[in-house]
Amino acid sequence: MKIDDILNLPSMPMASPSYPRGPYRFVDREYFIVTYESDPEAIREALPEPLEPDGSNTVLYEFIRMPDSSGFGDYTETGIVIPAKYKDEKVNFTAQMYLDCEPPISGGREIWGFPKKMASPKLHIALDTLTGRLEYAGQPVAIATMAYKHENLVCDLHTGMCDPKSIEKKMGKTQVNLKLIPHVDGSLAIAQLVAYNLSNIQVKGAWGGPARLHLIPHVNAPVADLPVRKVIGGTHFIADLSLPYGRVLHDYLDKAKKSSKAA
Repeated sequence: MKIDDILNLPSMPMASPSYPRGPYRFVDREYFIVTYESDPEAIREALPEPLEPDGSNTVLYEFIRMPDSSGFGDYTETGIVIPAKYKDEKVNFTAQMYLDCEPPISGGREIWGFPKKMASPKLHIALDTLTGRLEYAGQPVAIATMAYKHENLVCDLHTGMCDPKSIEKKMGKTQVNLKLIPHVDGSLAIAQLVAYNLSNIQVKGAWGGPARLHLIPHVNAPVADLPVRKVIGGTHFIADLSLPYGRVLHDYLDKAKKSSKAA
């Protein structure tokens, strides 16, 4: 293979790249999010500097079904997102993610720094209940339930008017990941806070309702390290969207080099 051919590859391995080039389009992406109050010290510990807690003491536990994802396929993921602040901007920090498909694990980690690990998440409707469940190494780790479509967050049932803008605004909020990629000698080659914003968002439906969340301690899926103090509520919505490439907010290695030179 010629050098130009190598440099034009979208990803590894050379013989069968794990994922193509983006941007990436998601159709009928389904979210189930439980918002809950957690321990302020645990939240502070889970946020890498220079991110700061936003003061709400809340955490978002998410289940997401992605039945049609360009380049990545059909998969489900789950994990913890922490509302935070970067300077004066309110952002969401992705602290943990678990999913059941290899291409989005590879692509998510290599491009944006998503903290993705292989596991067994499920999101489905059981009778009158929206149900999310995560198992890791055969053990239950997270169980979430929500009353199915109790409150329409997009359409007013009395007037018939629909306005998805509030959900689209929440989805368009800046998302932040900690990207760590080792060098061939084991030292860090990349250590960055990476930001991205979802685009071309089209909300097809959104609902709220009472929810519950049970987190079980597990050494390799430590979602319970951000304990549930009080469940605030659940949100369920379906949307089409695009995931573009990201941008670097903070480069730890560059900051460290500048600090050492100044010293």
